[in-house]
Amino acid sequence: MQYLEFKINCKEDFREILIAELSEVGFDSFLETERGIDAYIEESTFDKESYDAVIAKYQDVASIEVEEGVMEKVNWNEEWEKHYDPILVGDVVYVRASFHAPKPEVKHEILINPKMSFGTGHHATTFLMLSHQLRVDHKGKRVIDIGAGTGILAIMAHKLGASQVEAFDIDDWCVENGNENFDLNGMKDVRMGLGTVREVAPQGTFDIVLANINKNVLLDELAIYASLVKTHGNLLLSGFYTHDIPDIEQKAISVGFKMIDQKDKDNWAALIFEKI
Repeated sequence: MQYLEFKINCKEDFREILIAELSEVGFDSFLETERGIDAYIEESTFDKESYDAVIAKYQDVASIEVEEGVMEKVNWNEEWEKHYDPILVGDVVYVRASFHAPKPEVKHEILINPKMSFGTGHHATTFLMLSHQLRVDHKGKRVIDIGAGTGILAIMAHKLGASQVEAFDIDDWCVENGNENFDLNGMKDVRMGLGTVREVAPQGTFDIVLANINKNVLLDELAIYASLVKTHGNLLLSGFYTHDIPDIEQKAISVGFKMIDQKDKDNWAALIFEKI
């Protein structure tokens, strides 16, 4: 699998916007840099017309300059070490890489050594999902993380006392990286699967289903999620903007859910549903 690399220089205020827009057209990995963002996409999924439309939309207002290239397989941990800072979520979750000092005073510590995986806790959607997880009882529960990226949400479920955790992603880089992160967090019995929810076809039902993907995928797969969530179980969703909440909520209601909570950050949203 070969990745295309786009080094995008832009105004600071447009970094999150460009990450969001490029995520919608298939880009799955990003690095924030001093001058903008580096964006990555698997060559086989690259849609040049959609990409060009995003760049053209913000070219002038964001003062965009782009350097394009092919991503060689590099030491991704080394690259992240240059840009990656630890984060705190609600003063009770500390997400760090192995090269950061631990904080033993924080209740939950998550070790993440990201490669090309989305979901380090820095993006608003991951932060929001972690925040939601803190208010949902995971003890003794069966949990599945759909589109798991680095595996951070599955790791959080484990830290919160889930009795069984499953996770999968469509990207083999994520699977490799997720399994490494599981090992770092004492989850050697959990292995990340590869494929879409239809391809993986999880067996049985779950107390908690987590999905931080994007609006179009969520709308397409919500009926499947409904079949996976136990009655009175919870579905946690993110990966979309606040203005997308009505569409997500309407679809979720149509397949048997009711919304019980919502959070937003930097125009991104995360929702908690209960299966009724």
